[in-house]
Amino acid sequence: MPIPLTSLITESRNSASSNIDMLSTFEMLKVINNEDKKVALAVEAALPEIAQAVDLISAAFQKNGRLIYCGAGTSGRLGILDASECPPTFGTPAEQVIGLIAGGQQAILKAVENAEDNPLAGQSDLQNINFTKDDILVGIAASGRTPYVIGAMHYAKSINAQVISISCNPDSSMSAIADIEICAVVGPEVLTGSSRLKAGTAQKLILNMLTTGAMIRIGKVFTNLMVDVQATNAKLVERQKNIVMAATDCQREEAETALSQCHGHCKTAIVMLLTNSDAEQAKLLLGKNNGFIRQAVVSEAKE
Repeated sequence: MPIPLTSLITESRNSASSNIDMLSTFEMLKVINNEDKKVALAVEAALPEIAQAVDLISAAFQKNGRLIYCGAGTSGRLGILDASECPPTFGTPAEQVIGLIAGGQQAILKAVENAEDNPLAGQSDLQNINFTKDDILVGIAASGRTPYVIGAMHYAKSINAQVISISCNPDSSMSAIADIEICAVVGPEVLTGSSRLKAGTAQKLILNMLTTGAMIRIGKVFTNLMVDVQATNAKLVERQKNIVMAATDCQREEAETALSQCHGHCKTAIVMLLTNSDAEQAKLLLGKNNGFIRQAVVSEAKE
């Protein structure tokens, strides 16, 4: 039985690019760029649902739950990309945000196109990471119908876990399963059906919001500073110093001394300087306030 792709917005023809193969390079790129401008507006229309998802994810994090992305092809790779950037950016354990892709590790670098057709593989991949009802599953598919993702979503629902869908086609099969449906309707692609283009860009913007928003909600950000950044290279060591100086208005030498005394833990260094406390006291203050710098500083001022 044929798959009804023509009914999907992401598979329809785009009249703006119908003669793109006849244009000059510059005019061709203008067409692509003009279509890309529509993506942020499509994501904006989905902000209410994205906000719900952020609150759901942050609540799960506060109860030691995990965020699991599940997708095939471009969608799977985008989930893996977002997950892999959380530990260095926010100091999270590698297992807190995980990306799963149809076809496994080999599919990250090389397309395994038929892997997405197996719904049981989605369930199996969740079982292999001991997915529980305390975790959040985010199914990602531009079409909203990928069997691998739907299989994972059905399994997650069967154990009473919360499920979020991200697609670019309204009223999709995935949306019917999800507790929260995030749908960014970006319209037809410049190249018909090439959902790595506008749909992929929309997915990346949404994933950025999900993890950034959730990390802000659990205290990984102070003002607009990444205060849990891990200093794993020379650039990030320097960034830590700049963050401490920006957060406390201290001199470079003070930032270096504080970071040295707390073994490079940025949050602790900031609380030390803002409360005029030593490393041990600063750690205790952060612990009493669930890692939130602002609350730690205010609580110390009250005592």
